[in-house]
Amino acid sequence: MPAQFADPETDTPHALAVELRMLASQLRRRLRQEASAADWTESQRAVLLRLERQEAATVTELALAEGVRSQSMGATVASLIEAGYVRGAPDPADGRRTLLSLTPQARKVFRQVRAAREDWLQRTISARYSPAEQRQLAGAVRLLQRLLEA
Repeated sequence: MPAQFADPETDTPHALAVELRMLASQLRRRLRQEASAADWTESQRAVLLRLERQEAATVTELALAEGVRSQSMGATVASLIEAGYVRGAPDPADGRRTLLSLTPQARKVFRQVRAAREDWLQRTISARYSPAEQRQLAGAVRLLQRLLEA
């Protein structure tokens, strides 16, 4: 069922905010449908994305960053290690600590998932939008980028 989108000429900033939130949520779900190479839970995905950004972290650091108990994070990390997506190594500065990082397998899955999502977006944009509309969409993307800079 297509959503009714806001009319920027008549709708209030609040109505636009509601529509944008709903649209972003729908787009996120659709992108997930297009690329489900990995069947990660939300907590696993959060850990993997954080490790991708940080390169390495301890279980305690991940737990603090995600706002969960260390025991819960330990279980999440253990499942990722078992699946071959995360590995642990002694911290060179303190051998008592274990630094966690992504494996090449996890990086490969990230690349595959992102490529599939971008391919779907590219095909859909090309099929559904005229060149003039594609330029409008590019302008809207720049406006959304400014929104995130706030």
